[in-house]
Amino acid sequence: MTATQTRQFACSACGGKLEFAPGTTALKCPHCGHLEEVPESQGVVTELDFHAALRDQARAAETEVVVTVHCNSCGATADKPPNLTAFECIFCGSPIVTQAADSVRIKPRSILPFEVEREAALSGFREWIAGLWFAPNNLKRRAKVDGQVNGVYLPHWTYDANTTTHYRGQRGEYYTTTETYTENGETKTRQVTKTLWYDAAGVVYNGFDDVLVSASHSLPQPVARSLEPWDLHALKPYSEEFLPGFLCESYQVTLEDGFEHAKTIMDDGILASVRRDIGGDVQQISRTETSYQEISFKHILLPLWIATYRYNNTPYRFLVNARTGEVQGTRPISWVKVTLAAITVLGVAGAAYYYLN
Repeated sequence: MTATQTRQFACSACGGKLEFAPGTTALKCPHCGHLEEVPESQGVVTELDFHAALRDQARAAETEVVVTVHCNSCGATADKPPNLTAFECIFCGSPIVTQAADSVRIKPRSILPFEVEREAALSGFREWIAGLWFAPNNLKRRAKVDGQVNGVYLPHWTYDANTTTHYRGQRGEYYTTTETYTENGETKTRQVTKTLWYDAAGVVYNGFDDVLVSASHSLPQPVARSLEPWDLHALKPYSEEFLPGFLCESYQVTLEDGFEHAKTIMDDGILASVRRDIGGDVQQISRTETSYQEISFKHILLPLWIATYRYNNTPYRFLVNARTGEVQGTRPISWVKVTLAAITVLGVAGAAYYYLN
């Protein structure tokens, strides 16, 4: 196999390079405006067997050899742009001088095409900047990113699994009792709520569908999850026609490591089902043992608009879910404003205390 690069599509009207047009199902020529519809795929979005892929990745899942470059500043790993030896990292803006390496990767099988256009992403950025509390006064003026918003497909894993969980714990049931006490020499009674505990043990079964895990180290998991939800029901079979005009990052989180993170996401649902099974008014869980069956996965690409801007030589990121328009980002904070706000709050609290007493 040879290293893969994003395929280029030529405009049938003028010969220019076509780009996928967000919000449509067509490729558009940026020079003459000609549209060419993306052929409707006859394929289906399918799950692959997890254990089979771990045993023999090359046979269980279709693979490809990709040429990747690594950013030493933020750790991003991306497909190498063709014909370029030096360029900026789209995640942090640091310069990259390519030291390309070939690697065998599981090919993506599904993709969510771009829905939100670049101008809409820029508009969302401006609204987000304008609405930031405790931002420096000159942030709006210095955080101009026009022409620097990059569209990128970020790799993700989804996992399906059935789980069996054996547990031990305790079920607590509330009851009330009358308590006698003395106050100012006078004997009084009051109702007190107490808890009666019973040992509990059992087995619960759960099914999980499309547990989503970011396969990128460029975006920490909490940041990636802040961009959810994604309309995964709209996934399309992977096609290169959706890629022109956008960048694509290679996955850095392996299939196996991704499932370990998926387990931590599943844990919330498993513990909730254990508490329901224990019942009562309150529960204590002392031990759980979970086994996982019928594990399957998909390697999917999800679309983001990403911009990097600098304030006082510090890079900050701005992200847009290119399906829903959800905006997330990092930002500078004016500690002068924070301090003034804290002083104001303390002053108001002090005044209120004074008048109330």
